[in-house]
Parts: sequence; structure tokens; C-alpha cells
Amino acid sequence: MNKVFLMGRLGKDPEVRYTKAGDAVASFSLATDESYKDKNGTRQQKTQWHNVVAWRKLADFSQQYLGKGRLILVEGRLNNRTWNDKNNVKHYATDVVAEQIRFAGPKPDAAKDGTAQPDGQPETEAVPDDAIPF
Repeated sequence: MNKVFLMGRLGKDPEVRYTKAGDAVASFSLATDESYKDKNGTRQQKTQWHNVVAWRKLADFSQQYLGKGRLILVEGRLNNRTWNDKNNVKHYATDVVAEQIRFAGPKPDAAKDGTAQPDGQPETEAVPDDAIPF
């Protein structure tokens, strides 16, 4: 089974491009945080960056509603790819191909009172930022 769930914040606004067939493809980076205590008892935080790719209607949704700093939950699958650059150097990348994207909290610039968002898009889950464990 190839299934991934990530909750994190967008590192930048989604970039949307179109295939020759006219399908929309959105790409964006997602930061997830992990906090732990080291052997001295000092709290440490580690950030992981993930490349996310969304296709067709999900790409359109990403372009319209997602922006830098937005807290989201992505459900998808891992996709590994390789390519050779112009110098014939082989490169590797792992992407998360999104199958669902959900809001995990209010917009970064929205009021913290859980009210409806200015763009009219309902929240699927109103979770205050201080309730998130990272």
C-alpha cells in the first residue's frame, strides 16, 4: 500500500502549469515539523520539506485557495522519479501526489475566532494553531 498523510504549512504559493493535453498541474512545498527532546532534555525541532503535486481539479483548487503559510492536510501517495540533466548527471526526487487536500486551520491572516473565511470557503476542521503539536 502506498499511502501518505502529511499535515504542514505551505512554503510558497502553488505554481500551476498545464500539460500539452490541457491538464492543470500544481506544485508546492509543504513543511512538516517534529519536536523532540534530545539526550540533555532540551527541546529540539526538526523541519522536513516535501514536494507536493496536485493534478486537474485539485490543481485548480490549490491555485485558488492555497497560499504560503496555509496549514493543510494532504492525503496522497509517494512517487519516485529520476532524470538526467544536460551534463548527464542522474537526479532523484520523491513527490507526494495529492489525492485529497483539506484545510487544517484558519488562513494565516484570518481571525482566530473560527469564523467563516473571507473567501467563503468553509473550513473542514477549525483547529487553533496552538492545538497542533508542532
